[in-house]
Amino acid sequence: MTVAKNRADRVMLYDISWQQFENLLKDLGEHRAARLAYDRTTLEIMIPLSEHEYYKEVISIAVQDIAEELAIDYESYGSTTWKRESRMAGVESDNCFYFQNEATVRGRLDLDLKQDPPPDLALEIDITSKSLNRFPIYARLGVPELWCYDSGELKIYHLQDGEYVESENSLVFPTLAIRDLPKLIEQNRADGRRAIRRAVRKWVKIELPNQPNS
Repeated sequence: MTVAKNRADRVMLYDISWQQFENLLKDLGEHRAARLAYDRTTLEIMIPLSEHEYYKEVISIAVQDIAEELAIDYESYGSTTWKRESRMAGVESDNCFYFQNEATVRGRLDLDLKQDPPPDLALEIDITSKSLNRFPIYARLGVPELWCYDSGELKIYHLQDGEYVESENSLVFPTLAIRDLPKLIEQNRADGRRAIRRAVRKWVKIELPNQPNS
């Protein structure tokens, strides 16, 4: 095992076997701040900072508020550990959601990617500050859509032929200008979370005439 400590909030480990990864998950337990990502013997352990956690929470809540306004059923599984040994891939996203496959997983507490579909949407915050490229991990796990927030910009990626391609629109909310969310958040951040949530819901209602079957 090779260790490279790059920053105070991040540690990279190399030559880690799948069993070592599994053992580490077990030893760390579920109630921890650290997030793990594993890609073919390379492991990153990251401790999220306060700015990271703020945007994780505010964007996650925005996703739920949008779904509520559009009357779309969803499930949210937070930073669940998604892993497939056969693909040597494991990741704990900042948040993840089921929309298209919501009915399949509704209320489930025992999801396993060997038999269940992956989340329809995963959220990653400050992706450029993470040493380990998560795109190949998500691709091998089959997650159809990624939202990546970094430095005030939200980028959307769709999985196509095993690789992620940047897109202007979301598969989950195809007629909403999702990339405008960071601007909406910043315009209301100084007024607090409730103000942001009201602004997001108002924004969706304004966009409702553009929604199918509205």
